[in-house]
Amino acid sequence: MILDVDGTLVDSNYHHAVAWARAFAQYDLTVPLWRIHRAIGMGGDKLVAHVAGDAAEQRLGEALRDQWTREFDRLIEEVRPFDGARTLLEEVKLRGHHLVLASSGQPQRVETFLRLFDGESLADAWTTADDADESKPAADLLEVALSRVGGSAGVMVGDATWDARAAQAAGMPSVGVLTGGFSEAELRDAGATEVFEGPAALAAALWAGLVERLSS
Repeated sequence: MILDVDGTLVDSNYHHAVAWARAFAQYDLTVPLWRIHRAIGMGGDKLVAHVAGDAAEQRLGEALRDQWTREFDRLIEEVRPFDGARTLLEEVKLRGHHLVLASSGQPQRVETFLRLFDGESLADAWTTADDADESKPAADLLEVALSRVGGSAGVMVGDATWDARAAQAAGMPSVGVLTGGFSEAELRDAGATEVFEGPAALAAALWAGLVERLSS
């Protein structure tokens, strides 16, 4: 089981969107929050061009990412885990699955989030932005996650269409949760086989044998 962290286990997507909006504003770029939100879940290396155009990326990409870092650091203490996040991890382990927390966040932020639900005590491995050459929706991060536990197959769980697309690129099934603000239809269109309201509902489905059904 490969679980995304931002927006899936912790309620951070809107903090990310606000931080990006403030970063763009610092450089006199007005990008609507709704457009930024639609891009949350893809890597920051791709987000600037996606929402503001290639010219903005070429001229200001690194500066915008640095400013986003400063803006998000002002908000990070407000991030909280979703109900059922810890229960979901416990259920994955109780079912006998390897558990990898697959984040493309910066290492210090990933560690901060894992502490919110004591993820380090349950996860067999986790990833950060340092572990993949190309961010989601590319498959790199998922392939690294599998390699960390010596796996040959997995199931991806994420809140964004970018997670489902990355899973498709990696040739694995994916499960969506609604906690990132993407609709069930959008997640299914992107490739998610099943969609649940959040971690607690997914934990109950794991108890009922969801992974076994997806893997059969």
